[in-house]
Amino acid sequence: MWRLPPFEFAQGKHLAGRPVAQSFAVELRSTDSRGRLSPHSCHTLLMSRSESGSARDLAELIFGYGLIVSIIWMPEFPQRILSPVALVVTLAIVLARRPSLDELGLGLRGLVQSWWILPASVIVTVVSVLVAKRIGTLHPLYKGDLKHVTGYVLWTLYQQFLLNDYFMPRLMRLVGSQKAAVGVAAVLFALAHLPNLWLTVVTLVWGAVSCALFRRYQNLYALGLAQGLLGLCFAVCVPDSLHHHLRVGLGYLRYHTAQQAR
Repeated sequence: MWRLPPFEFAQGKHLAGRPVAQSFAVELRSTDSRGRLSPHSCHTLLMSRSESGSARDLAELIFGYGLIVSIIWMPEFPQRILSPVALVVTLAIVLARRPSLDELGLGLRGLVQSWWILPASVIVTVVSVLVAKRIGTLHPLYKGDLKHVTGYVLWTLYQQFLLNDYFMPRLMRLVGSQKAAVGVAAVLFALAHLPNLWLTVVTLVWGAVSCALFRRYQNLYALGLAQGLLGLCFAVCVPDSLHHHLRVGLGYLRYHTAQQAR
């Protein structure tokens, strides 16, 4: 509630551009006989805070997704410079709300329970490699050295962070439904992989699955590692001519030009 110091009222001062008597009258109408906020005032205050929170969530959602997609469609040189900037900015936006490690999925909660995801992805990888070998599409990994493989896995871990710590919480608050939020997050995740149609399809499915699994276990480690393993499996089992070394955005369109330059 709003309290007005007695000496200010006695001296007839103004508050927020209004006479004190008028401000005091507003206070009386907003409180009950015991000086407590009326239910109508509480409801109005909660609605105002809710609308403000929704506007912030929507703004952060548009800004984060727009930033990522715009960098994806940049030429290689500015992309290399601005990618770390996008990483830091999105991380800062998430941390500004002061979540705990468990809320981020980076703690111990759900770690043991979710660990089955990793051996399951290993089984999928082994089966996929055997099938690809049988049908003749299996090929060596492009830039298969330890540095690039490690960098790719770390990138998939951060993709899971973006998906489940940046986009999902904001979508949950905006749409008010877990199923709807998972669906929208999966679509956004898939669209970020255009014009690579093969990646778009598989990331649509994986985006929905990984979001649902995170909501259940609240842990990123197994999901990030599983995505890294499955991504590498996809890279060696599906011909490069179809996925263009897993490139997306402008890099996908310029794949053939880059190959001819080599």
